[in-house]
Amino acid sequence: MLGGGERELPPLIAHFPSSPRAAQLARRHAVRWLEERGYPPASDVSCTVALVVGELAANAVQHGRVPGREFGLRLALDRAAGLLRVEVADAASAKRLPAAVPSSPPEGESGRGLLLVDALAVRWGSAPRRPVGKTVWAELSLNSQLHFE
Repeated sequence: MLGGGERELPPLIAHFPSSPRAAQLARRHAVRWLEERGYPPASDVSCTVALVVGELAANAVQHGRVPGREFGLRLALDRAAGLLRVEVADAASAKRLPAAVPSSPPEGESGRGLLLVDALAVRWGSAPRRPVGKTVWAELSLNSQLHFE
C-alpha cells in the first residue's frame, strides 16, 4: 500500500507463443500496460522496459524454446522502492544463463542482448522455474533516464 491510500495495481501476467513475432507482442503489451499506469510510450521508463522485455523475450524464443510451450511475461511495479521487475519465463531448463555478461565480438551480429539488459537494469539474474524451465528477471529503476551518445 502506498501513502495517501493509493493502491498498487496488480502485476501484468501474460503468456505468448514461442515465436519470433511473440517477442514484439510482449514488448507492445508491456508498453500498453505501463501507459495505463501513467508512463507514456515515449517516457524513459517505457522505452527502457520495452528494450529489456524485447531482449529477454527474444532470448526466450531463440534459446529457451520448447515446441508446444509458451513463454511467460510478468511485470510488477513497486513504486515505494522505485522499481519495476520484469520476468520472462521459458520451458527450457537445460540452458542456464551465465553468471556474468558474455562478451561479444565487435563484428558479431548477436550476443549483445544481455549486455543491454546489464546496462539498463539495477540488477538481473535467473532462477529455476517450477515445474520446468527458468525465469530471467531484471529490476529497472523508475527514476532512470536513458542517455545515448
